Amino acid sequence: MQPRDLSDHVAYEAGRGIEEVARELGRDPSEFIKLASNENPHGPSPAATVAIRETASDVSSYPKAAHADLTTAIASRWNVADEQVWLANGGDGAIDYLHRATLEPSDDILVPRPGFAYYGMSSRFHHGDVREYELSRADDFRQDADVVLDAYDDERVIWLTSPHNPTGSTMPLSEIERLADETDDETLVVVDEAYGEFADRESAIALIEGWDEFDARDDVAVLRTFSKAYGLAGVRLGYAVVPDEWADAYTRVNTPFAASELACRAGLAAIEDEEHVVRTVETTRESRAYMQDTIDAHVWESEGNFVLVDVGDASAVATEMQERGVIVRDCSSFGLPGCIRITCGTEDETERAVDTLNDVLADLDVDAADDPDAEVADP
Repeated sequence: MQPRDLSDHVAYEAGRGIEEVARELGRDPSEFIKLASNENPHGPSPAATVAIRETASDVSSYPKAAHADLTTAIASRWNVADEQVWLANGGDGAIDYLHRATLEPSDDILVPRPGFAYYGMSSRFHHGDVREYELSRADDFRQDADVVLDAYDDERVIWLTSPHNPTGSTMPLSEIERLADETDDETLVVVDEAYGEFADRESAIALIEGWDEFDARDDVAVLRTFSKAYGLAGVRLGYAVVPDEWADAYTRVNTPFAASELACRAGLAAIEDEEHVVRTVETTRESRAYMQDTIDAHVWESEGNFVLVDVGDASAVATEMQERGVIVRDCSSFGLPGCIRITCGTEDETERAVDTLNDVLADLDVDAADDPDAEVADP
């Protein structure tokens, strides 16, 4: 027998790791730095590392208490009810749960282009279809309600990414509210805030709970992760915050013990480690500013822990940077063949990345990189 027809499914393409590249090139891993996957340059929260070590002897038991404790801690962090927090195996697990709770066969979702491939992958897993709205390079990847509404056709779920990967742009809460107002009552607007800690703006949870000038809504959900600011990408821990009216759905769509004992205990420690998050955010902002000021190419403004750079020929530049020991993300897989994405690193890593990139641009004589209006294909 064969699996079902998966011809419409596109495999997720992750950033390349140091060990992988070093083996391929026959080099020592110590020669490389990796700024391709938007990981935390300071590593995991030290408190989380201790918690993982101390929890290791307890992994023979299911994580019921830890799961409940972390749910309560996150709910307290956002001042929502425990039932509004849907823990998951990474942010992608939360995407799956939201699709399980919303999609009937042949329902559509609306996703950004360029954007995170897993939105569409998950929809297709659940027999949904995928449509796209374009974030235009010509408009510096601007995000507002009109950009989405121009493509909207009563989709069941709309995905927003704010800050957006790979561009770093954000959508104001007032525009998210307007989008929710002007779409069907049965359309769920999901705001993916995987990079939310790095943006100087309030979370869209304000729209769910009716904080400040906003009215509480039942058609907005928010995604968050421990992978970025908390440095826990390897333990796979994320969550969704949903309207109160959605609370009961979680127990019907989640996998048993949706996050592991190690992940939950790490999350409990990390969420209290404010010093680590503050340090990470400060490093990110310094790195972003340095790259914006010193890269000899057009760099888009970003509120994530990365920047998008116009280099003219992403494949050639990324390959040459890799040869020189700096691994960055070729954004061709996002539909941006003229751009690379560079994760914000430590001061030393950032300086090395900038020096390497500038040398590569000069050596390859990439003229398009000097001109933000140069003709490079839109995604």
